Amino acid sequence: MHMTQKARIRLSSTSTEHLDSVCNQIKRITRKTGVRMAGPIPLPTRRMVIPTRKTPCGQGSESWDKWEMRIHKRLIDIDADERAIRQIMRINIPDSVYIEIELTG
Repeated sequence: MHMTQKARIRLSSTSTEHLDSVCNQIKRITRKTGVRMAGPIPLPTRRMVIPTRKTPCGQGSESWDKWEMRIHKRLIDIDADERAIRQIMRINIPDSVYIEIELTG
């Protein structure tokens, strides 16, 4: 008895809209090819906060700007069906989305 291979797809992005649209495309493909899918599981969002002084010269009152970047992550597990993986590779992924596919099993 051989175990079916699984593909773990990790998605991360600063934009939730782009992330969810890619997740929906993957969902559509798995539904079409009949592949089992678990997820998308939302992972904790990473917040990066960078405080900067408003006045660069150091004069005046100390006022700060806080810049924040949030990195949202999703995890999708699917059975590694060759046809489904090939179609997922063809998805038009926006520049803001980072995708990583790992095969296990």
